[in-house]
Amino acid sequence: QVQLVESGGGLVQAGGSLKISCAASGRFFGIKAMGWYRQSLGKQRELVAKIANGGRTIYADSVKGRFSISRDNAKNTVYLQMNSLKAEDTAVYYCYVNDGDYVVGYGYDFWGPGIQVTVSS
Repeated sequence: QVQLVESGGGLVQAGGSLKISCAASGRFFGIKAMGWYRQSLGKQRELVAKIANGGRTIYADSVKGRFSISRDNAKNTVYLQMNSLKAEDTAVYYCYVNDGDYVVGYGYDFWGPGIQVTVSS
């Protein structure tokens, strides 16, 4: 059974910081990438940050220079350090895991239940 356990969400004032985490457990072929997406009211879900095997990272333009993603492979845990938070960062944040065996053509996406991050002005 695969589980993605998210933690660290909450309420913070504009300009403040939060660190959220996601720990993945269960049976995997091999995790290829982990990351975070978010969805705010009235908007589509969007990529915030992603980190792949080897450490390559991708960030949304809106968070570059403010957010930093990291990964602890031993714990199958991904972290997102969020600094200089803005009201526009308010959203439900969803942990994302890409798992699979690309050699044989199997790939799977898993999603956490989502945690609320609210930034007050």
